[in-house]
Amino acid sequence: MPRLRLTPQKHEFFGLYTRSSANAVEISRLLVQLLERFPQDGDPLIEQIKECEHEGDRLTHEIVDLLNRTFVTPFDRDDMYRLAGALDDICDHIDEAADNLGVYGVDRVPDKARSQAEVILRAATQLDEAINRLEGFRDSSAQLDALRALEDEGDALVRDAIGELFASTDDAKAIIRWKDIHERLEEAVDALENAADVLEAILVKNR
Repeated sequence: MPRLRLTPQKHEFFGLYTRSSANAVEISRLLVQLLERFPQDGDPLIEQIKECEHEGDRLTHEIVDLLNRTFVTPFDRDDMYRLAGALDDICDHIDEAADNLGVYGVDRVPDKARSQAEVILRAATQLDEAINRLEGFRDSSAQLDALRALEDEGDALVRDAIGELFASTDDAKAIIRWKDIHERLEEAVDALENAADVLEAILVKNR
């Protein structure tokens, strides 16, 4: 049976969260590369994205395991679980979008999908900067505001992308494939905003 820690493992927790947010940036960077190059280099990039998703799972497991072994946590235990899950969700949605790209056998990536990936990367970078300010509960309102503006940009992109999709082709299979991929990309943006909301709630509670 694992020994329960009675002293706060502050630095260890914050280190795990920063590793998790850095992993979200890396998987987002790989997504941008995938959509820029696809179908060239598609399989190896999809595999690298899958590896990042697995790393996200491992980091989430480490955080949960440490929480279960720690009596005094650096901030609210439920919030710590929520933040770990929110960071993991980002990787899950990106991995799903990349998987669908490969499985659906598409041969051309629309510009709007590339723009969505760029928004995801920019939002992940803002979130990473905010997470790096979590230890000491330093103000990250500038990063979180920038992330929310990017979420609005993502919403506009997915609306335009799906509108263009229906206007540009009568191929029902192509419409279904790309509508699904566009929506998975938007879910990644939504997951980033959710992580920002969780982080903001933590900061408000610990001011």
